[in-house]
Amino acid sequence: AAVGRMSGMDFGTALRTLASRQKTAKGAPAYSRFVNRKLGRVLAAACYVAGLTPNQVTAISAALSASAIVLVALVEPAAWQAVAVTAALVLGYAFDSADGQLARLRGGGSSAGEWLDHMVDCVKIATLHAAVLIAAYRFFDLPTAVYLLIPLGFMAVNSVLFFGMILTDQLRRLHLSITGPIPPGPERPSTLRSLLVIPTDYGLLCLTFLLLAATEVFFAVYTALFLGHLLFLLAALVKWFREVAALQPASTASTVQSH
Repeated sequence: AAVGRMSGMDFGTALRTLASRQKTAKGAPAYSRFVNRKLGRVLAAACYVAGLTPNQVTAISAALSASAIVLVALVEPAAWQAVAVTAALVLGYAFDSADGQLARLRGGGSSAGEWLDHMVDCVKIATLHAAVLIAAYRFFDLPTAVYLLIPLGFMAVNSVLFFGMILTDQLRRLHLSITGPIPPGPERPSTLRSLLVIPTDYGLLCLTFLLLAATEVFFAVYTALFLGHLLFLLAALVKWFREVAALQPASTASTVQSH
């Protein structure tokens, strides 16, 4: 961190430096890859010049997302509210990308910073769908109360999906710490895959709230995104299980099977 601060980079230099310090885009949905990461890069450069820390940027992201969630739950849908909610969610997501980029620019992140970032994401995922559930109950003209199960299901699917991604990544890291790093393959991020998985993109979910004043349209699109997330989760669970099983050393695998 001290190296980054002592370099005295201006905004333009920080922005160019960040462009060369990006995480792999492999597997990232289209909005997150092509829009949010670039917005986060600009914000990270600005926050660096302003002297903010990654944890402060995470706090800004949390505050923006929280304000949007409160608006969804407590305010009757209206055009101004839809714009305000969408703007806060989009900016909150951009700052969520900026904190990690700022950490890399300053010389590297910390375990505490990673923990804080993941905890904010976890709370955001659960409470955003809880807010939609509350709004649907209070303000939407739903044909039957059964439709209230959709945001409840979305909350469950998103939570499992987030936990699955984090757990699988941690098990990969543990495996690599024991066996040593695997040389990266030649595979480049696929634009087609980024477009195919866009229904699971949190950025797309944020933009969906622009429709909030038209509650029937919003809920139809929200339901479609829920189904997309559900299908993706079912496929991902199979893929992750196979990946984690393949990480097991042969001697350990034979021992487990013998029991």
